[in-house]
Amino acid sequence: MLGIAAAVLFVIAFLINAADITTNDVFASVNLMLLGLALLALHVAGIGAGRRASRRR
Repeated sequence: MLGIAAAVLFVIAFLINAADITTNDVFASVNLMLLGLALLALHVAGIGAGRRASRRR
C-alpha cells in the first residue's frame, strides 16, 4: 500500500515539475519526491504490508 502511495506522489511531483507549476514551499516537487522516497523506504522495510505470512505446522 505504501508503494502505491509513493508512486502517486512521484507522479504528482513529476507533473508539477513538468508543467512548471508554481506552488508554495510545502507542495514543491522536491518535497513530494522526498515524501515518496520515505514511503518507498517504509514499504521496502516491510512496514505497512497488509498481511503477515503465517506459518502453520
